[in-house]
Amino acid sequence: MVTSRRRLGDFGERVAAHRLESFGMRVLDRNVRVGRIEIDLVAEDGNDVVFVEVRTRRGQAAAAESLAPAKLRRMWQAAGGYCEEHNVDPERARIDVVAIDLAADGTARTIDHFRGIEIPEAPE
Repeated sequence: MVTSRRRLGDFGERVAAHRLESFGMRVLDRNVRVGRIEIDLVAEDGNDVVFVEVRTRRGQAAAAESLAPAKLRRMWQAAGGYCEEHNVDPERARIDVVAIDLAADGTARTIDHFRGIEIPEAPE
């Protein structure tokens, strides 16, 4: 059974893929699992292989603010695993975030693309 949360996520991933392609990037893969971690989109941007986290929110909470540092660290681990599995030089890897905020009627109010997100250090 597809939940409303899954439909919202799928919608956001389609919007994000379209946005990336409009900027000349090529989407290579969607919903890739590396171990227990899912990468929403894998794209190519020139020589870079880009691992994209898509955040879609409806209502007041900003999508970009919903991304926790721990999730970014897991994304980086998954990106490393993907590079190893697909023989991609990890020096070409980058993490991007596409944040989509929807209006009450479901239309995209804002779409922000954050490139080259820095991965926060784990707390000691």
